[in-house]
Amino acid sequence: MKMKQSGSGAHDLLLFFVFLLHVLRSPCAASGDELKRSGFPPGFIFGTASSAYQYEGGFREGGRGLSIWDTYTHKHPEKIADRSNGDVAIDSYHKYKEDVGLMKDMGLDAYRFSISWTRILPNGSLSGGVNQEGIKYYNNLINELIAKGLKPFVTLFHWDSPQALEDQYGGFLSHHIVNDFRDYAEVCFREFGDRVKHWITFNEPWSYCTGGYALGSLAPGRCSPWEKLGCVAAGDSGREPYIVAHHQLLAHAAAVSVYRRKFQPIQKGKIGITLVTNWNFAYSNSKSNSDAAERAMDFMYGWFMDPLTNGEYPVNMKMLVGDRLPKFTKKQSEMVKGSFDFIGVNYYTARYVLDLPRSNRVLKSYNTDPSINATGKLEIYKLAASSWLYIYPRGIKDLLLYTKTKYNNPVIYVTENGVSEMDNATLTLEEALKDEIRIGFYQQHLSFLQEAIREGVDVKGYFAWSLLDNFEWADGYTVRFGINYVNYKDNLKRYRKSSSFWFQKFLTS
Repeated sequence: MKMKQSGSGAHDLLLFFVFLLHVLRSPCAASGDELKRSGFPPGFIFGTASSAYQYEGGFREGGRGLSIWDTYTHKHPEKIADRSNGDVAIDSYHKYKEDVGLMKDMGLDAYRFSISWTRILPNGSLSGGVNQEGIKYYNNLINELIAKGLKPFVTLFHWDSPQALEDQYGGFLSHHIVNDFRDYAEVCFREFGDRVKHWITFNEPWSYCTGGYALGSLAPGRCSPWEKLGCVAAGDSGREPYIVAHHQLLAHAAAVSVYRRKFQPIQKGKIGITLVTNWNFAYSNSKSNSDAAERAMDFMYGWFMDPLTNGEYPVNMKMLVGDRLPKFTKKQSEMVKGSFDFIGVNYYTARYVLDLPRSNRVLKSYNTDPSINATGKLEIYKLAASSWLYIYPRGIKDLLLYTKTKYNNPVIYVTENGVSEMDNATLTLEEALKDEIRIGFYQQHLSFLQEAIREGVDVKGYFAWSLLDNFEWADGYTVRFGINYVNYKDNLKRYRKSSSFWFQKFLTS
């Protein structure tokens, strides 16, 4: 990933004014209605999101075992933009009470966080014993949230799989992971399910598969040597992403089966999975580009939504991937189909999609141009620090309506949505806290989300990414997604940004 914004300062300024123009022309502004919490359905949940490796730190404290991200960042620091790691991260392991208090002050309803698998099972399986110190830490966090009136939304897997299982049998490349994940999930259901009423099995399986096993840009850093993408371990990028995705779906379904059979009747909670996708739409109205856009959706979103809804992979994937795509047995298909009470959707960005000549479809079936549409009118614009993030607020509405139509209108939580800014060392603290672009980003996305709900999409909640600045995977600490600022040079002190006060006003006025 590139770490710097492209274009001149004048170009960036032009884009900023274009962005403000879109804010002023957002659905609520156009209708004369101010965006208000009361415009969302009764009981609608607003929260923020985080993940264990990005937030907790304490990587060798409290009996925690090593994860693949510990190994990846320690052995290959060159893969991280600033050669950093999550050993300390933003120290939420010790500062969780302060962070919960911050959420309470903002008027939030819920907090989505992930559990570190190796903090519960240090070697990844029951054979290594259950770590009671880890159980105690998450009990303390959950109890603190509830005491402050916040609902815990718990993710069981946010990319930090146990290194011990990676060493033992290759982690998610092996079917053995299904049983070990099921056992880990069962421990969590048993220990925390009396208070946790919303469970998410996996976060963004697409990102884990492609980043970890195709591009080599995320742990465990595998890709085919001939692709020369700087991977840290030799793999088979033509097969491994599909194998890993398959095992994640089976592990998800196994955990859901255990929850529904042994815990849900008593605990009365809900369980689902969080998926990520761009909103992919055709560069022009041609049939070939429309087909390409649908392929792009199938290879990012349908890859998981089709099995979860229909028990089978998309036809496009079957045709183009061929025998490299694993097959579900009849029993597996029945177990995966319908294995959710809700779908979590992470939405950040959009892409135009162009059809590629068939001769170029050996490695991928479509290409993207995120700059302009066919008429030259600026629709997707670059203001975020992250190289992959082009801002297109309408995409959240289009994606939700697409899901409603194609996948039988499931219950949805928007589990991540946010925008990054550069970590600029030349700014004063006062300047760094003024994140007006982030306020505009949230205003627009929430306006289009409100429109989608009014058009019948069954969305129950929205979680902003992220509560705090944090370790941003391959970007390290060079970009900031936080609604609240973390001072990396002064004991990780927390400060409220302008967007934090905006959310407080929106949620409490």
